Amino acid sequence: MGVSVDEFLEMLGDLPEVQQSEGGEWTALKVRGKGFGYLWERTETVGLKATIEEQIALVAERPEVFEPQFTAGRFGWVVVHLAKIDADELLELVTEAWCLTAPKGLVEAHEAGR
Repeated sequence: MGVSVDEFLEMLGDLPEVQQSEGGEWTALKVRGKGFGYLWERTETVGLKATIEEQIALVAERPEVFEPQFTAGRFGWVVVHLAKIDADELLELVTEAWCLTAPKGLVEAHEAGR
């Protein structure tokens, strides 16, 4: 169990048009200019966009893995501790964050190509 920072960055290669930009202490993850995640290499944590319902459920089920980051509109961002999550679950969460952010046509094209 556990995902390294490098393994996480490799996962992003499965998603189209992901841009990474340095923001000081973190790396911002965007698709077509809109953010869906943040990586803090120093703490080996990732912040991911989710629905508020999913944020609440994840944190309630496993507070040792997930913690709330913030809420914005209908989204609840969640912090994921990379050392405490398996790769399949993290890939699912990253993909969901990307899907919540990417334009509908890009999401449909990605899903059709899987």
